[in-house]
Amino acid sequence: MATLGSFSLFIDALTQKLKYPLPGESAHRIMQASTKLRLTFKPNARTRKSAVLVLFYPYKDEIYFPLILRPAYDGVHSGQVAFPGGRFEPTDENLIRTALREAQEEIGLRLNDVKILGILTELFIPASNFYVLPVIATMPYRPDFYPDPREVEDIFEIKLKEISDIEIIGSSDIQVRGEQVHAPHYTVQGYKIWGATAMMISELLTVLNAPDGDPGS
Repeated sequence: MATLGSFSLFIDALTQKLKYPLPGESAHRIMQASTKLRLTFKPNARTRKSAVLVLFYPYKDEIYFPLILRPAYDGVHSGQVAFPGGRFEPTDENLIRTALREAQEEIGLRLNDVKILGILTELFIPASNFYVLPVIATMPYRPDFYPDPREVEDIFEIKLKEISDIEIIGSSDIQVRGEQVHAPHYTVQGYKIWGATAMMISELLTVLNAPDGDPGS
């Protein structure tokens, strides 16, 4: 149970662990879908940068973070569960600013009390030709959410202990733009979290579960 005191200890421990070399690809592979595109498509001159925000906060003696459900549309991320985030814009100072701005736009996050803790490993997404940087942050209370209906169909508040349960890990065949993809996934609140989001969660959990010291060792 996360009292305010234990939440503070959790944040302190996570901040320290994020300073060590990250597990990166070894953690990503645990939840990586098997697709022909991933094997053949590599970063190129048209690859763009993006960032997402992983925001921890305390609520009712638990540790939470928000995920969003993308609306159905004609695109590679249609109907997927994801972290709030999006592409880097020229007006962004850096990718951390991208993550904050996108979270503000998509879920109405007020940035006054958001504290950046660190980052995870940048991840290449072949389907959209993006590099995405997961930015880890915290705020000391549960935020109010104001989703942008054009970009967000729903917001899920996920308990850390819920996503840490190995019983929710499975795999299945998923149809993505006409291709059948075999994908590991986390099943949370009736939805399958797979692809890049699952790979980011895998690295996050690897960092959190590492003993004090180097989580990449």
